[in-house]
Amino acid sequence: MKRFVSRQSGFTLVEIAIVLVIIGLLLGGVLKGQELIENAKIKQVRNDFNGIAAAHYAYKDRYNAIPGDDANAATRGWTGATAGDGNGVVGGANAWVACGAAVGGENCQYWRQLRHAGLITGQINNADPTNAYGGAFRVTQSAGATTGAPAGFLVCTGNLPGKAAAAIDAAFDDGVPSSGNVRAVQGANNATPYATAATGYNETQIYTVCKLL
Repeated sequence: MKRFVSRQSGFTLVEIAIVLVIIGLLLGGVLKGQELIENAKIKQVRNDFNGIAAAHYAYKDRYNAIPGDDANAATRGWTGATAGDGNGVVGGANAWVACGAAVGGENCQYWRQLRHAGLITGQINNADPTNAYGGAFRVTQSAGATTGAPAGFLVCTGNLPGKAAAAIDAAFDDGVPSSGNVRAVQGANNATPYATAATGYNETQIYTVCKLL
């Protein structure tokens, strides 16, 4: 009588080990890719801060005026450009203005005039530029009444995750949100900097970061 022996098929330990190694490599690649993307975003925000500062001083050197506050902006044939009052201040003290394409005022004309001068890119209008995280860049003249906005002319940007905010602060300043030339206020959706600065950076939170120009 012939005996039929049934054999149960399955994976050997070597095959399972190979599969686990492949899965590990794939997960490692995904995590590394995410880290590279995050680092690229942080670098882009730093570059944006530097680019705005360079554009600001180039405009001042070329026209002997501050963009937005430029009293002669309307005489240059720039469509939609309006004159500032030339008092050396962009907008009123502690003004935090959300600039759309047609929103007026010196804080918003600041962007239009830089674009007309060819010093920053983008469609020529008054709209706030955006950062790599979708937050807005805005300018404001701080009277220094709060720790989140030291006295002077500030370039700010919002919607930054804690990790990015901390890295940007450390790159330009002391890495502490409540001191130095770079300050940060906790809050999503371009939170106003005219509040008490955060005591530290928490990677689970969102921040607005301001840098003295």
